[in-house]
Amino acid sequence: MRLRKSKQEKRVASLVLTLIGCCCSIAIVTSKASSPGQPLSSLYRPDHTSQLTAPARPLSPPAPWLGLIGEYGPDDDILIILEKDGKLWASFKRAEPEPLDEINRNVFKFRSPGPHKLQQLIFERNRSGRATQVELEHVVLKRRQIEPESGNQLRVKPLRPVPELMKEARAAQPPPEKGEFREVDLVELTKLDPTIRLEIRYATTNNFLGTVFYSEARAFMQRPAAEAVVRANRKLKALGYSLLVHDAYRPWYVTKVFWDATPADKKVFVADPAKGSRHNRGCAVDLTLYDLKTKRPVEMVSTYDETTDRAYPDYPGGTSLQRWHRKLLREAMEAEGFTVYEAEWWHFDYKDWQKYRIGNVTFEQIGK
Repeated sequence: MRLRKSKQEKRVASLVLTLIGCCCSIAIVTSKASSPGQPLSSLYRPDHTSQLTAPARPLSPPAPWLGLIGEYGPDDDILIILEKDGKLWASFKRAEPEPLDEINRNVFKFRSPGPHKLQQLIFERNRSGRATQVELEHVVLKRRQIEPESGNQLRVKPLRPVPELMKEARAAQPPPEKGEFREVDLVELTKLDPTIRLEIRYATTNNFLGTVFYSEARAFMQRPAAEAVVRANRKLKALGYSLLVHDAYRPWYVTKVFWDATPADKKVFVADPAKGSRHNRGCAVDLTLYDLKTKRPVEMVSTYDETTDRAYPDYPGGTSLQRWHRKLLREAMEAEGFTVYEAEWWHFDYKDWQKYRIGNVTFEQIGK
């Protein structure tokens, strides 16, 4: 999945910067890897032996604050309320956040000195305790409804019946590709490591098209990528976490159905089958963390497959604990040769993805 079309220009610009960065020298990458704020020693390079280390796990913020955290205001003047270091903070237009002092449950004050020194933020809540607006200097900013209500922000009504599109896609062929490619060697993640859990959304109706696409809830990847995921999982387990996989290898015909079913104004969210996706090559994985003690998925800044700014890997909002989880997942994966997708904190591409052909084999056919 991708972010909404109104963000497409920003995402294209970000991608250009990413490509430019890839051309920089090794010395620059080494400098970045050792820069302040990057606590895991294995960042930016595969490391099959060292253990992950992380700063102390942050505490959850006070429950009354949770109803205040979020975004307020119009598109051109967004106020983000976040929690950091046991305080609420306010960030205008993604500028450096300013700390707030609590006066009472609904009133917070900016500190002095500062750009908004001693000004007050007055929140108004609904019956559930969720803020619906905030007032600053007699200006009312309404809460932005960016959080998904159902767990999946995007819901698309297919242009045509999915069974009809599925039949056509199964009869079609992936685009031809020239060059030399590695031999396909798809392996099942849970057979390499049974502690990796699955919640394969496309084997259920809990996805953007509300249709079952996979006959089985299984996750496959090319062997080198799969083994790298297993190594990351092993290191995470030492810290009390393990991996929960939402999607991995995806047959090309499913990508074609996504494209053909999605209206033109929402095609930015799906991959073009004429080019295929990294999921089709068996080198992409969508995943999150789960807590080994509770067996429950951890809190992240956004939900999986969400199509808001909260899905960006560097989105500054949310809580310290949510961002800590997101950072831990990213650093564990990057240490094993994966790169996070610029618009989705849960999507990781393995370093050698371009060395494999677009695949179209079904789950049932793998290994036969």
